Amino acid sequence: MTDNHEPGPDARVTLCEITGDTVTTICKLSDTLPEEQNKMVAPNAISIAQAHFAEHAWFRAIYADETPVGFVMLWDDPTDATYYLWRVMIAAPHQRKGYGYRAIEQLIEYVKTRPNATELKASYVPMDGGPEGFYHKLGFEETGEVEHGENVIRLALT
Repeated sequence: MTDNHEPGPDARVTLCEITGDTVTTICKLSDTLPEEQNKMVAPNAISIAQAHFAEHAWFRAIYADETPVGFVMLWDDPTDATYYLWRVMIAAPHQRKGYGYRAIEQLIEYVKTRPNATELKASYVPMDGGPEGFYHKLGFEETGEVEHGENVIRLALT
């Protein structure tokens, strides 16, 4: 699923399984991030490796039309009512086009189909240029909790 054209803001956003054919491309998307964003999200290669050793990791590549533009990972434990948006990244050339927003909307719809799901939590590094506004626009609210220096936020699913 790769193409040489640049997708526009109206591109169809999909969450796709990462395969042996696409894993290198998805890992390399992290190389596009500026240094300050590297402080906010782990490289995709680390995330994919962690996912393979975590029983409840669910992860996908984010595509805009046929172009890989990002990565998302969820802590998906159907025995718990709380699901966690573990990672999300959009490659620098594809930021501010709405792809991340539409990808998280799809992730939210997916979580709503999961057993017992009542809320989706996430966290972010509070810093200039951070994703706080992005999450609030999606409906996440601050919990007042801080874990590992990150503000914890939640989205009620019911």
